[in-house]
Amino acid sequence: MSTMSLINRVFGKYVAEICHKTASVSYQVQPRRNQWNLVKTPKPGIKGKSYRRIVHFKNEYTIEPLKVTNLGGRDPVTGRLVAKGIGGGIKHKYHWIRWMRDGPTDITEPPKEDKVLAIIKDGCRTSNVALIGSGNHMQYILATKNMKIGDIIRTHKGVPPNPVRAYEGDSYPLGALAKGTIVNCVEKYPGLGGSLIHSAGTYGTILRKDGSDRVIVKMPSKREFSLHETCMATVGRLSNIEHDSIPIGSAQKNRELGNRPRSGLWKRKTSQYGRKIKSTPPLRMIGPNMIGLKEEKLELNLSGYNIVKN
Repeated sequence: MSTMSLINRVFGKYVAEICHKTASVSYQVQPRRNQWNLVKTPKPGIKGKSYRRIVHFKNEYTIEPLKVTNLGGRDPVTGRLVAKGIGGGIKHKYHWIRWMRDGPTDITEPPKEDKVLAIIKDGCRTSNVALIGSGNHMQYILATKNMKIGDIIRTHKGVPPNPVRAYEGDSYPLGALAKGTIVNCVEKYPGLGGSLIHSAGTYGTILRKDGSDRVIVKMPSKREFSLHETCMATVGRLSNIEHDSIPIGSAQKNRELGNRPRSGLWKRKTSQYGRKIKSTPPLRMIGPNMIGLKEEKLELNLSGYNIVKN
């Protein structure tokens, strides 16, 4: 055997082994798409979420305007579009409203007095905001219709046997106010803070007593709530009454308010959302005994059936 043939046989076998040798390649196996494990997008309006903005609250209460992150109608967790028609707009600062009005509880003590220092127009709500203070403490509240700078407003948590003479901006329990008084920022439960009647120009009316320790209040929606007499309320009608009657005027102004344009397509009028004459809903009892509250709905999900085996 010649030298050249020996070299060709040896090197040819070596080259063949290199060509047929399997190379290790790193790759990632894509999981199969499961049509049952869909991402559940929440619905707007549930639990007070409108998916318009996120307010970055601090650990302690402050009158410093807070920073805001606009969501544009998207869920901050999944990033999916939840509420249509929201997007853009001028970025506003948020004024932290203190819904609790502190005051003495003893009837013999005089009410706590606060002075109105400023009235501010807040872009994150419809009604105006008032800055009040007494001593070294200052806080924001919702301004009423005739509230002016320099006014003295009073707060007391006691329920006297006779109704008190309350003026606009004062905060008293429902049991201490006379029948027919116009109120706003009404507490749903004692000590919860004003959670009812926040929109501009709205107000509620105290109708009558309901038993020994309950008061019936008529809401702006014509509904009647029976609340405990120790629930706090602010006297007067909320400010910025002309909010609903002022026209937007232009498409540019509507975009500045954070509203996206509608589709403009023709929609069939099915009279589904038209005006209907309905009877007034029955009286709703609200209290710690949970009478008249809606029952919670439980959703059962068998996660074992949502797994796809490869």
